Amino acid sequence: MNRYIKILVSLSILVSVVDAASTKPNILFIFLDDFGWKDTSYMGSDFYESPHIDRLAADGMVFTNAYSASANCAPARASLLSGQYTPRHEIYNVGTGPRGNSKHRRLQHVSGVDVLDTSIRTWAHQIQASGYKTALMGKWHLSSDPIPYGFDINIGGTHSGSPPKGYYPPHPNIPSLQGSPEDAYLTDYLSDQADAFIRENKDRPWLLYLTHFAVHTPLDAKRELVAKYESKEKGKLHKHVAMATMIQSVDDGIGKIQATLEEIGIADDTIVLFFSDNGGYGPATDMDPLKGYKGTYYEGGIRVPFFVKWPRVVKAGTRNENPITGVDVYPTLCEMVGAELPAGQALDGVSLVPLIRGEKMNLKERPLYWHFPAYLQSYAVTDEQRDILFRSRPCSIIRIGDWKLHQYFESGDLELYNLKRDIGEKRNLAERNPKKAKELLTQLEAWRAEIGAPVPTSPNPEFDAKVEAVARSGKMKKRS
Repeated sequence: MNRYIKILVSLSILVSVVDAASTKPNILFIFLDDFGWKDTSYMGSDFYESPHIDRLAADGMVFTNAYSASANCAPARASLLSGQYTPRHEIYNVGTGPRGNSKHRRLQHVSGVDVLDTSIRTWAHQIQASGYKTALMGKWHLSSDPIPYGFDINIGGTHSGSPPKGYYPPHPNIPSLQGSPEDAYLTDYLSDQADAFIRENKDRPWLLYLTHFAVHTPLDAKRELVAKYESKEKGKLHKHVAMATMIQSVDDGIGKIQATLEEIGIADDTIVLFFSDNGGYGPATDMDPLKGYKGTYYEGGIRVPFFVKWPRVVKAGTRNENPITGVDVYPTLCEMVGAELPAGQALDGVSLVPLIRGEKMNLKERPLYWHFPAYLQSYAVTDEQRDILFRSRPCSIIRIGDWKLHQYFESGDLELYNLKRDIGEKRNLAERNPKKAKELLTQLEAWRAEIGAPVPTSPNPEFDAKVEAVARSGKMKKRS
C-alpha cells in the first residue's frame, strides 16, 4: 500500500510541475538600480532592512554568482533587453561623450551610441507577441520612450537615468509622472501603480518590468523613515541612513505587491525575478568582501543579487553557484512563458530554465565577457578601483570557471585572479601564472574578433602625462 501511495504522490507532484510549466505564468521582473550584492538582509547587510525581498528569495532559487553585463546603467540595461553583449548593441556608457579629464585619457574612447536600435527585438516584444499585457514602470534609460520596444504601458520611463529633481514631485522631465500626488515618494508611487496594473489584469497573462529608479542618486531619503534609521545602531558594513530609507521603500512596495498577488489568488501563477543593473554606489554602500563598486569591473561593480521564485517549479531555499549574466535573462524569460526567440537575431545568453527546474546544467566553465572601450571618471578616493582618477579605463574582461582576467588597453596590463581563492581580487596572478593568463587572453581576443568588438587604439592628442602625474600625486596625498 505504501508503495502505491508514494507513486500517487509522485504523480501528483509531476502533474503540478507540468501544469505550472504549460500554463501562461505572469512575470513580475523587479529590476533595481545601483543595488549592491550585499544590500539585502538575505545577502548579509547589517543595517539595511528587506524582509519582503528576503521572503521571496527564501521561496525561490538564489544565484550567488550572478552578474550584470556591464558595470554601469545604460549598457547593462541594453544588454538585458537585447540579450546581447555590448559590442552588438554598441551602448558602452551613459552617453556617448568622453568622461573624465581629457588630459588624463591616453586614448580616444569608442563613443558608441546612446539609443537602443529599434530594429532589435527585445524580450518584451517577444512576450507581448505571445499574448501578454506588458508594462514598464520606472527607469528606462535607452531612448525617450519604451513603448516601441514591446511595452503596452509606460509609467516613468524616459531617457533619463535618474529623477533629476529627486524622489519627491515635481518630476518635470518625466511626462508620465505628472499625475503623481504632491507628497508621493517616487518609489512608493511606482509600487502603487504596479499594484493597480496587476489588479486590472488579473484575468489575463501579464509581464511587469518594475524597474525602480531606486537606489540611484540623488540619495533622497524617504522622510518618514529617517528618524528610524538615525536612531538605529550602525552596522560594520552599512550605515547610510538615506540609502536605508530608499531600500525600505522598495521593500515595502514589494511586500504590498506580494500581498495583492495572494489576495487576488494569482501568487502561485506569478514568476518573480529580482535583479540589479550593476554594483552598488560606492560612497553609500559596501559589497565587502568584493572589491569595487558601480563603474569598476572588479566583482563589486558587476556581481549583483539575483533570484527567481517560480511557484510549483522552483524548490524553495535553493542556491545555485553557476555563473550567470544579464544576457541570460532574455532566453530565460521567453522559455518561461513559451514565447519564441527572435528569428535571425543574435543572442549571447542561454536559458536558465533547466537550472531553475533543478535539472543538471553545468555553466561553471562557460566564458562570460565584458567589454568597455571608454572611460568612467572617479567619484571617490579609494583603494577599491584600479585607477585613482578613473573607476574604469578602456578594458575587456573574461571569466571562465574560477578564473577572471582583466585586460587594459592603454597599457596592455593584465590582471588575473582566482575567484575561488581570492574573491576580493587582491592577488594579481598574471606574472606568477603566465600560462593561464595567456590562455584566457587568447580566448578573450578571439571573442572580440568574432563579435566585432572595437578596441580603442588612437592616441588622445589632449593627453598630458605631466598633468596626469600631478593629479595622481594630489589624489594620493588627499587619500593619505
